[in-house]
Amino acid sequence: MNGIEIRGVSKSFAGLRALDDITLTLGEGMIYGLLGRNGAGKSTLLNLITNRLFPDEGEIFINGEPAAENDRAQSLVYLMGEKDYYPDAMRVRDVFRWTGNFYGGFDLERAGEFCELFGLDQTKKIQQLSTGYRSIYKIITALCVDVPYVLLDEPVLGLDANHRELFYKLLIEQYAAEPRTFVLSTHLIEEIAALIEQIVVIKNGRIIRDESCESLLASGYTVAGKAGDVDRFIEGKNVIGTDTLGGLKTAYLLGRPNRDEVPQGIELSRIDLQKLFIELTNEQGAKK
Repeated sequence: MNGIEIRGVSKSFAGLRALDDITLTLGEGMIYGLLGRNGAGKSTLLNLITNRLFPDEGEIFINGEPAAENDRAQSLVYLMGEKDYYPDAMRVRDVFRWTGNFYGGFDLERAGEFCELFGLDQTKKIQQLSTGYRSIYKIITALCVDVPYVLLDEPVLGLDANHRELFYKLLIEQYAAEPRTFVLSTHLIEEIAALIEQIVVIKNGRIIRDESCESLLASGYTVAGKAGDVDRFIEGKNVIGTDTLGGLKTAYLLGRPNRDEVPQGIELSRIDLQKLFIELTNEQGAKK
């Protein structure tokens, strides 16, 4: 079976459970959003897939082959993480060549074009790059390496708005031209909402949502109005969070609203992805 399969994977550090019985399939040719608060286990999961770490329990398969200590399986996956895995004294152009040799394919011409678009000097050494340009050389590497699975852990760290927008544009263009699997783990949820097709939400080391972006957004809604009116309307419903300002109240709910039941004075609207994520992963959302 093609895809990345994670079966019953758990991982602990110093007795603390970072991932707890994770089962997940990342299919071919899709853009995933891997969402979770700091410490939820996102980076741990990506590092397990790519053999930076090894699970205490469970197994991971890449295109049907065990991921652990399997060079052939690992050659199918590229992880862009916050950590630099290349020597500081290495020049950017040499990073591109080395990556191509290791993975068996790299589009040097396209990488050169992307460097021009981002304003990155390929002759510079990694140690000479700012935080933003360290992210940029890693973005370019990830977009140009010839693998079917690209994992991007906080890819836009240190990038300004223009460079972030350019990255999203190039990602979509790459995906349209050569469909493959991209997994984006980021805190800038609203910026990637229009890019991602499937969403995986991790909370306290467990997956609490794994569904299409469209389906997840359709599963929640917002009601707003006078506090008393809102309280009466939401009674008995699946409320995941509320905000109050003076005599006004906004509530965030799961489910599909029946517009015929909405009384006068109550405003009903769709919930945006970032707000839905916040409410799903806070303590109130966990209890509902």
